[in-house]
Amino acid sequence: METSNNLKALFNPEAVAVIGASENPEKLGYHVMKSLTTGGFEGRIIPVNPGSKEIMGIPSSPSLGEFPGSIDLAVVVVPAGVVPRIFEDCEHKAVKGIVLITAGFKEIDDPSGAQQQTALAQIAQRAGISVIGPNTFGMINLHGNLNASFTPEFSLAQKGGLTLVSQSGGISHLLAFMAMRQGVGLSKIVGLGNRLNIDFADILPYLIEDPETEVIALYLEGLDEPKRLMAAASAHRGKKPIVAFKTGNSETGDKASLSHTGSMAGNQEVYEGALRQAGILRVESIQSLLDMARALAICPRPEGPRIAVLTGQAGPGMAACDICEAEGLKISPFKPETQGIINGLLPPLAIRTNPVDMGPAWYDSSSIHGIIEAVMEDSNIDGILLLMMFASANGEAVANIFDLLVEWNQKKPVITCLVSPPGVWDGQVGDLEKAGAIFDLPTPERAAKVMAGLYHYGKLVK
Repeated sequence: METSNNLKALFNPEAVAVIGASENPEKLGYHVMKSLTTGGFEGRIIPVNPGSKEIMGIPSSPSLGEFPGSIDLAVVVVPAGVVPRIFEDCEHKAVKGIVLITAGFKEIDDPSGAQQQTALAQIAQRAGISVIGPNTFGMINLHGNLNASFTPEFSLAQKGGLTLVSQSGGISHLLAFMAMRQGVGLSKIVGLGNRLNIDFADILPYLIEDPETEVIALYLEGLDEPKRLMAAASAHRGKKPIVAFKTGNSETGDKASLSHTGSMAGNQEVYEGALRQAGILRVESIQSLLDMARALAICPRPEGPRIAVLTGQAGPGMAACDICEAEGLKISPFKPETQGIINGLLPPLAIRTNPVDMGPAWYDSSSIHGIIEAVMEDSNIDGILLLMMFASANGEAVANIFDLLVEWNQKKPVITCLVSPPGVWDGQVGDLEKAGAIFDLPTPERAAKVMAGLYHYGKLVK
């Protein structure tokens, strides 16, 4: 039976059983119950524990089979030796999905762990059960108020369109908490763990069709069958942005991947080429993974590599230009008409060619407005980096170009780095981002990296 057909029920269950539920804070079953009960889940929660009649005020069942109703999802937090019997109980109960938090399978040194994982996979395949895990923190569907994990705090995340799929629970927590701090809305957070029968290739087609997912961010360590992921991504190439960060570049990282997920990380050059061919944008850091996922959700792709750098101070512009050129972008000359407008708005002492130093126009809001507007309309320019650091003399700069940016509405990508003391420009910048007028980052280098990523992603999916 095709297990991936049950993913809809897994992410949107009506009834969830917690097998190994507990009221003891030293047990993972306690934290799973807390996640479900405090996360706003509106379906039925069934604690399963033969030693308790009630857990967290909810009547419990001594076993899965003794519960009289149907169950869509079982979250399993019992010792590894008990798991095969639990899987058989789930088969008899016609459970559609399992989140197997329990560890002690393919990732351990003892060959019996891999053997037991294979046996579990056979039961799940026979029963058509989709399994997230083993050795996972769980999974979260924020739009369904479903927190099937051992971290209740995931439910505090803002709802949005970014779905994170990771082989590492630690990276999932890191990315989710970074997203919370940066006000990034999340759709789903999935810890694949050791991938008993649901791997990246199985979940990707579901997420491509998921209306609550706008962008998919993948954290990869090692894959047993990388060609399956590439085939799945290629089949849906360009339908939704997919961005990936892969570790295991070093010999040490490769060995760590084997012990962590049961898979070797593999040759990085091979992965690089394969991801590119499949239309997946690869990034080089965790921060870049989040930056690019956010940008791909709200920014258009540059039609070409020609970028204008408009800056309120020369230094940030130089830092951005270095990144642009290293990433294959071009600091393009303006059309003569555009250059003429800029020359008329800035004094000769200013740097008036691309990159443009608008510093001498700090006191003249109409000049800054005119420069930006002229560059927006320049057909020689495919994207704009707008960089400005607050100074007392330019305090009204963002307010003076606010309407222009909103009206322009990123006909070409406008990536900004507008930095001020806390509470000065924050509200205006936040409103511009909410309107989709800009995409703002805290450093010129990150802004330039994102512009390059947008350009390279556009080339991948053409």
